[in-house]
Amino acid sequence: EAANAPAPAQAPRRPRQVAALVLAAGRSRRMAPLNKLLVPDETGTPMVARVVENVLASRARPVVVVTGHERERVEQALAGRAVRFAHAEDYAEGLSASLKAGLAALPEEVEGVVICLGDMPLVAGPMIDRLMAHFDPEEGRAIVMPTFRGKQGNPMLWAVEFLPEMMAINGDVGARHLVGKHADRMVEVEMADDAVLRDFDTTEALKKAPGFAGVR
Repeated sequence: EAANAPAPAQAPRRPRQVAALVLAAGRSRRMAPLNKLLVPDETGTPMVARVVENVLASRARPVVVVTGHERERVEQALAGRAVRFAHAEDYAEGLSASLKAGLAALPEEVEGVVICLGDMPLVAGPMIDRLMAHFDPEEGRAIVMPTFRGKQGNPMLWAVEFLPEMMAINGDVGARHLVGKHADRMVEVEMADDAVLRDFDTTEALKKAPGFAGVR
């Protein structure tokens, strides 16, 4: 728990307004015919709802959920939760289309955005807050990347200065490749467990996730 608490030595000089994107537009091709985002855990909570609840437990606001494949079912799974929706009409073109739809929906006043993947249900709110506690673009910490035992993971937090480059990405890729170009603006934050490394693309992998052992 202590390793998931904000580190006061690097705390930003003032609170930053950081939004969160939850990318939930994919077609789950490796888990077809199931939509992995809608697979319920042992309590009946769909994976995407569990992810969103974790994000809402952080200080990031607003929380924008990007929909695409089975848009209506995803929105229904999140009914009653304090999120905004952004629909990626061209979601079939890949991850970049979802990313750009979400970025375009951010309010102008935000200073940063944490980009969360809809298939990482183990990332808890305090982990996102820990990233935010290290975020200070003026001090050179404009990209915040979580790590576990030195391995780089997700979600990542980006300052809005990178949005123009992110909006220019095409294909089935995210923004991670921009890190190498801006390594001098990036800081790594070590986490207490491997949740930041664990996404679930197959039924076999999902069965190993806490709370999803009964998946068929």
